[in-house]
Amino acid sequence: MTPSPLYEVAVALPVRGTFTYSGPVSEGSPVPAVGMRVVVPFRNRPATGYILGPAAADRDDILPMQSIVDAVPLFPESLVSFFRWLSAYYLHPIGEVIQGALPGGMDAGIAWYYHITETGIQALGEARLRENHRRILERLAAAPAERSALVGPGEKGVTAAVMNGLVQKGYVCREYRFEKDRVQHLTEAVVRLASYEAPADRAPSPDQMRILETVGRYGEIPMRLLRKEAPEATPARIQTLAKRNWIEIDRRIVYRDPFGETIDPEPLPRLTEEQGIAVERLSSAIGRGYRGMLLNGVTGSGKTEVYLQAARKAIDQQLDVLVLVPEIALISQIERAFRARFGGRVAILHSGLSEGKRFDEWHRILKREACIAIGTRSALFAPLAHVGLIIVDEEHDTSFKQDFGLRYHARDMAMVRAKLEGAVVVLGTATPSVQSWYNVSIGKLTQIRMSSRVEDRPLPTVELIDLGTRRDIRGTERFITPELQTAMTETLERGEQVLLYLNRRGFAALPVCAECGRPLRCRNCDISLTYHQQEDTYRCHYCGYAIDGSSACPECGSLKMKRLGIGTEKVESAVKGLFPKARVARMDRDAVRSRKSLLLLLKQLRNRDIDILIGTQMVTKGHDFPFITLVGILLADQSLHFPDFRAAERTYQIISQVAGRAGRGNQPGRVIVQTYTPKHFSVVSAIGGDDEAFYRQEIGYRKRLSYPPFSSMVQVLVHSKDPARAKGHAEELGRCMKQGRTQAEMRQILVMGPIQAFMARLANQHRWQLLLKSKNRKLLHDFLERLIEEHPGLFHPKQVGVILDVDPVFMM
Repeated sequence: MTPSPLYEVAVALPVRGTFTYSGPVSEGSPVPAVGMRVVVPFRNRPATGYILGPAAADRDDILPMQSIVDAVPLFPESLVSFFRWLSAYYLHPIGEVIQGALPGGMDAGIAWYYHITETGIQALGEARLRENHRRILERLAAAPAERSALVGPGEKGVTAAVMNGLVQKGYVCREYRFEKDRVQHLTEAVVRLASYEAPADRAPSPDQMRILETVGRYGEIPMRLLRKEAPEATPARIQTLAKRNWIEIDRRIVYRDPFGETIDPEPLPRLTEEQGIAVERLSSAIGRGYRGMLLNGVTGSGKTEVYLQAARKAIDQQLDVLVLVPEIALISQIERAFRARFGGRVAILHSGLSEGKRFDEWHRILKREACIAIGTRSALFAPLAHVGLIIVDEEHDTSFKQDFGLRYHARDMAMVRAKLEGAVVVLGTATPSVQSWYNVSIGKLTQIRMSSRVEDRPLPTVELIDLGTRRDIRGTERFITPELQTAMTETLERGEQVLLYLNRRGFAALPVCAECGRPLRCRNCDISLTYHQQEDTYRCHYCGYAIDGSSACPECGSLKMKRLGIGTEKVESAVKGLFPKARVARMDRDAVRSRKSLLLLLKQLRNRDIDILIGTQMVTKGHDFPFITLVGILLADQSLHFPDFRAAERTYQIISQVAGRAGRGNQPGRVIVQTYTPKHFSVVSAIGGDDEAFYRQEIGYRKRLSYPPFSSMVQVLVHSKDPARAKGHAEELGRCMKQGRTQAEMRQILVMGPIQAFMARLANQHRWQLLLKSKNRKLLHDFLERLIEEHPGLFHPKQVGVILDVDPVFMM
């Protein structure tokens, strides 16, 4: 007997490594292939796994797969090496890496179903049977059920230990059932003519003839359309035609439309000299192996057109294109540009789509019906089989870093995927990250500069207002200075638009009791609530906790509240008071909560139905507002005072990006920057448009303090509802890490902490952190891998959460 072939399987559980299984023993099972899901026995229970490839025998007691879930693979073989790389680099189980990469809805689970046995039925007649056991057996006598379904109203949950006891006594038995994915393909009935010719004595009736003529006109027609086009097409007549073999009825997959509107093709624009050079350099590299490029172009220089023409070059070579943008709000603009050029070959992937639409887009890519995938960071895993070009737009944006689950950085991993698949990766931005600047300096990236705007439009003029000289001013003039107000008046009189930027939503960021001075704080987090005037609600921006705007002070019971600080709602209210005839809108997460509302706002801006736009960081993300000629940055140094070594970099990028929204049309732009720190080098460099000066000063600071990119960092975050347990486990981890280092590791790996996290409590979780830093990335990773191997209970405890964040960005 020929032995079954062996396969390497990644199990979708928090376990390290992969496992070997033989092919399924049941006849008629699909042939196993890379990318398919399987059910395998794992530690006395069935588990979902993913086939990664063939395997060699590594032991004698290899178990067979129990079943194969999918008829076709869910991801191409080319992604396997990428999944392995991610798992190793981020110290994350590979099965969970793959599970997180697949779109929502492809998460069919395995459930234990319990059945009552003959012994159990007999036990129901015994008086000595425990009451809770009797209830369970009576419910199972009615029908098999999962454990969760055996609990009645007001009853305590049925524990696994109780069910295991009943199994051991022989009262019940259990079997696993693989439940269907939550999302399935939509199908519809279609009708086509059959090749059968009717004999002369059985000619179709006039009604039947009209049905056949309608079907013949279309070739193949959906049933719903046939009934609309030919009212004679009743179910009875359709069935009669099918029985006589005059028509064939089939079902076909119908994709849910993620776009909502058609886009007309647009003519190719004339390239500027810099655009032409950039397109040539990118095009000449595509199809020739891995190359990393930094497309450093000022705002309005036409980077999107460079992307489009480079994508055309890749597609002409039968290669796929992946486009990543930092946020959903940016997808609509770049999606429109690509669809106008490439039509139905574009698919989109992001969390704003329904599960059904995302499921369909994933399968369109798998079937190569779409060769361009556009999306946010999760689109990094798009199942493109032959990637030739990866574009990362706004590469500097911190939104590319995921802050839950697998904490990967999509920009960095885009470079890894490109290298593994021999593709070209383009990092596009007007404000390169320090990491990308550094990669250019050491030869990891080749820089392409675009220093002029399209159509020779001038860059905006920038004016600085020192708020430090106006600390005693109260009222609206604190954040809308007379100079800014005058500029707004002049802009509106010319019929042009104004953008005001403040990266803080809500009305008042610091509500304080007027009697006792106590701030209103979140019940679950160590953070002040923010007052939202439109909802008349105090809300936590971290966990969502909210209380009514008329709530009393929890300390003294007073109803008098001082609403200190500013947010976009307060700015909106002030602007409406200063300019009562102006049409004012906000662009923040409170005002723009869906793709539909975003598209409506952008349409209103294009149609000049908005005079003044007030926005948070959403407005900095590469949007093109051609009629905005004045930009006011209300508090330019707001991000400068965070306890984060990247604070100066973010401040420089925000000022530069917001300023870049001005003057992108035919009229010149003007920017007014209000700041308390006018002499800080990040502010000075941004106002002067001197990115190289900023980089020189910032990289010197990073080097002196041995911060990235001159070192690698891993944050270890410990969290628990019990503050003592969180602290105790963090201290135990700290001792393990400090004492577990070899002499060589002690010299090269710095273990800092544990200390309470800056935000010591979030969502009712008490948080402690350690920070590991080393100039030797491999040594640091090997050290952590060894500790995880030797002390699994420390890194995967039952009552405490431990998160490893490699290359952390958010360290609050």
